[in-house]
Amino acid sequence: MPVPHLSRRRFLILAGLPVVYASRLPAGISLLGLPPSDPTLPGKHPGLTILNDRPINAETPAHLLDQAVTAADRLFVRNNGLAPAAAPNPDEWTLTVSGECIADSKTFTLQELKQNFRSYTYRLTLECGGNGRKEFSPPAHGNQWGTGAVGCPEWTGVRLRDVLDAAGYDRDRAVYVGYYGADTHLSGDPDKVVISRGVPIAKALEDESLIAWAMNGEPLPLLNGFPLRLVFGGYPASCSGKWLSKIVVRDQVHDGEKMGGQSYRVPCEPVAPGSEVADSDMCIIEEMPVKSLITSPMTGAVLSRPTLSVAGHAWCGSAAVARVDYSIDFGATWSPCALTRPVNRFAWQQFSAEVRFPQAGYYEVWARATDERGVAQPMVLPNWNPRGYLNNACHRIAVKVLS
Repeated sequence: MPVPHLSRRRFLILAGLPVVYASRLPAGISLLGLPPSDPTLPGKHPGLTILNDRPINAETPAHLLDQAVTAADRLFVRNNGLAPAAAPNPDEWTLTVSGECIADSKTFTLQELKQNFRSYTYRLTLECGGNGRKEFSPPAHGNQWGTGAVGCPEWTGVRLRDVLDAAGYDRDRAVYVGYYGADTHLSGDPDKVVISRGVPIAKALEDESLIAWAMNGEPLPLLNGFPLRLVFGGYPASCSGKWLSKIVVRDQVHDGEKMGGQSYRVPCEPVAPGSEVADSDMCIIEEMPVKSLITSPMTGAVLSRPTLSVAGHAWCGSAAVARVDYSIDFGATWSPCALTRPVNRFAWQQFSAEVRFPQAGYYEVWARATDERGVAQPMVLPNWNPRGYLNNACHRIAVKVLS
């Protein structure tokens, strides 16, 4: 299905009408504009919030992430370039494996991947490294994600390590695995790489590191990488390359686009908010931090009685979540939630609790996850960084109790 072109600034979508007197608009004043006639994305739930459209980026409101297995139409979209204009033909799709640690590059068709390797299915949590960026103060550069750039579908594919073994990589020299995809740079230059990130070889060789072609038993959505992508649970979603066409096994840390500078990096040591940090003092993000999300009820719930059922998810980079607690007194005291075990490594876990409020009034319900290593979410924003990554402060919802 073709991806429609949406205006870069939706307040300038005026149903194709010219802006009469545009030359007289005073400097510094934006047009009010008209509501977009079709703000939805193909194959996606109409409730997703579109942050920008060139490239397309959209997040899922927390209350739409209430499922244990995230539906394809509710999974967030994070693109750095332009998705293929139309769905590629999977029968013609190939994946090449090359790099310094591959003596002779090898190419596999999608059908060969499906037929010649054992397939696996895992629930794997994917989260944008900038999820929660809008809460940082002073503001950090980048898409101002709320809490919805995360999801946990079931992914089906082959283990990356099995494909690397078949390609004959040099185990003694391998340091990093990088990827290249078939998306197009915003400039339109076909030779310009949009994004080419990667993971350390140890991560690439984990059981759950997949080259995936299916989500929840169906082909991948186009906006999420159809027909082939990488999936690395527990690492920033930018490592899980979409429209996957090439994998490189490197004898050094991968130096592809958005691996250097300040992209997907945080200060190696804490800095004061608003500080300028030299590139040399920034470290690559690997594991995502422990986190939780209240998905039910939707924030702003109005109760006619003083009890409330609360539910949500909790997840962590590589460890399981050991407990989730809730607070209704702004973190002064905490009470335990019921918590499920993960279905498999890197799958999020479900928590629930029955909350009783002592009297009518305004409340906030806070959720705090603690991993099995004893690391807990902070109640306030964690270390500020120039790009606004890794915000794992406690999630909060507002509640009004009438009686």
